[in-house]
Amino acid sequence: MEVLLYKVIKTKKQYNEYCNKLEELLEHDSKDKQVAEVVELLTFLIEKWDNEHNSFADLDPVSLLRHLMEENDLKAKDLVDILGVGKSLVSDILHYKKGLSKDIIRLLAAHFKVSQEAFNRPYKLVVAANSHLRNASVMNTTKQFETAH
Repeated sequence: MEVLLYKVIKTKKQYNEYCNKLEELLEHDSKDKQVAEVVELLTFLIEKWDNEHNSFADLDPVSLLRHLMEENDLKAKDLVDILGVGKSLVSDILHYKKGLSKDIIRLLAAHFKVSQEAFNRPYKLVVAANSHLRNASVMNTTKQFETAH
């Protein structure tokens, strides 16, 4: 009987090992069919673990990002390097002033080894024009200005 190289993930240590192995395989960009099958299997096993053990659905993308930053002992300045963007953009994202672009979502998902869907969900942004309003249900609306005719 053949011994399985990869099995259903049962521990956080095993999860981290599989994530590291997947990252290593993806860095080599091999066209080998066996490597592609291992990548597919590891991706499936990792996503299965994520779906069963992470409550990302309960968090908006910015809260999730803050949680992952805390879990990985990262500061906002670390995100500047990871994302290759300016400090002000990272600050605006973390303070709900700017949304996550597709590129940033891809980079965050790859760095934290989570699916892009975790970051690609709607959430409210604080619009400067409405900062004087206390009602959160209107915080994402824009101020209407009358134009003189």
